[in-house]
Amino acid sequence: MKVFTCLKETPSRDTRYELSPDSSWIGNAEVTHEISECDEYALEEALKLKEQHQGEVVLLTAGRAESEKSMRKGLAMGADRGVLILDRERELSSPYRVAAALEKVLQDQEYDLILTGTQSDDYGYAQTGPMLAQLLGLPHATIVMQIQVQEDRGSVRALREMESGWFEWVEIPLPAVLTIQAGISQIRYATLRGIMQARRKEIRKIELGGLGLDLSSMPHLEIERLYFPEQTSKAEMIEGTPDEIASTLVDRLRREAKVL
Repeated sequence: MKVFTCLKETPSRDTRYELSPDSSWIGNAEVTHEISECDEYALEEALKLKEQHQGEVVLLTAGRAESEKSMRKGLAMGADRGVLILDRERELSSPYRVAAALEKVLQDQEYDLILTGTQSDDYGYAQTGPMLAQLLGLPHATIVMQIQVQEDRGSVRALREMESGWFEWVEIPLPAVLTIQAGISQIRYATLRGIMQARRKEIRKIELGGLGLDLSSMPHLEIERLYFPEQTSKAEMIEGTPDEIASTLVDRLRREAKVL
């Protein structure tokens, strides 16, 4: 079984963020990066499938050149090789543009499954996976919690998380695209042997301009300004007897909050 796993590098969840001078994005000077959480769970599911059914796990990333570091972590965990689409000028500014770039690489590849995270830690659009499936003309399932590949039937069963605590099983033919939910399993650690082997594994780099995409005809998103939330209210303790506190609270709800 051959599984492509799409990874995105995002600012670390533990980083104290500072804005860039023009407030258009996060400043990169002191920011560390890591694999987006849902994508890391997608990689874990791909590695489990490899262990169960044999085959190959290929990482596919679109991002800056420094994304290779995060990809090396994925290779150390057990992936076999990687493909990095170099987006040096951050031109892949929308889920559709990202999906279109990934589709260009995948259209000539052989695979049984394509796994992505449900959504990324930075933008959280949750659109890239479904758009990629549409561009490739493949069936897909989103917010997947469990995967059961049925090789004899040429299909995959996926447990999807629904609203209000409900779940559903769906069966779709292979090849297919699945978007994986975070928190569904225990992420493995890279072993020392895996880290050493990762240094020798191939990461093929492809310039975005070499894919032949007409980005000018594709929708894009432009961030005008990022800012930290401003404090506009504070907590205040009301003191006194229970009757005085109740009277003061009712008066403030009537005069200030205007909810009574």
